[in-house]
Amino acid sequence: LLAAPDNRDTLGARDRAILETLYSTGVRVSELVELNCNDLDFTGQTLHIRGKGKKERIVPLGSHAMAAIRHYMTLLEPDPRFRSLRDLAMSDSPVPLFVNKNAGRLSSRSVRRKLDKYLKMVDLDSTISPHTLRHSFATHLLDNGADLRSVQELLGHQSLSTTQIYTH
Repeated sequence: LLAAPDNRDTLGARDRAILETLYSTGVRVSELVELNCNDLDFTGQTLHIRGKGKKERIVPLGSHAMAAIRHYMTLLEPDPRFRSLRDLAMSDSPVPLFVNKNAGRLSSRSVRRKLDKYLKMVDLDSTISPHTLRHSFATHLLDNGADLRSVQELLGHQSLSTTQIYTH
C-alpha cells in the first residue's frame, strides 16, 4: 500500500508522503490535513500536531515518512501548478503541507478518496480507512514493547482507557 503511489509525479509523491506519515505517526486525518510546512522539523524529525480540543503535541516522524515528505517537497517546489504556494510562503501566511491539485489545503475526504484509490490498486480490503493506519501504528508499537502511556501521548488521547482499546 505504501509503495502504490507513483513517486515520480508531484501528486503521487504527495500521496506516498501522506500514507507514510499516517502510518509513521498515528496522527488523525484531521490533524494531517491541518499540518503546515512550518509544523515540520527536519532537524529533529518531528511534527507539531494540533489535536482535538486544541491540544498540541510533538510526534516523531519515521525515516521513511521523512524521506517521502522530503521527496514530495522537492517535486512541489519547481512544479508550476503550485507557484501560488511560493507566494504564500513569502507572505507570512501558513503554507499547507499537503495540498490538492489547485494548491489548496487537502481535505479529510480527499485523503480518504486517495486511500481508497490505492487500496483498489493493490487489491486490499476496501474497509481499510485512514483510522486503520492509526490503529496499525498503535498496535505495532504495543506489539514491540512500547508502554501504554507513551502510546497514549503519541496518539493524543486524553484518557488511557481510550488507548487500551488498541491492546485488543
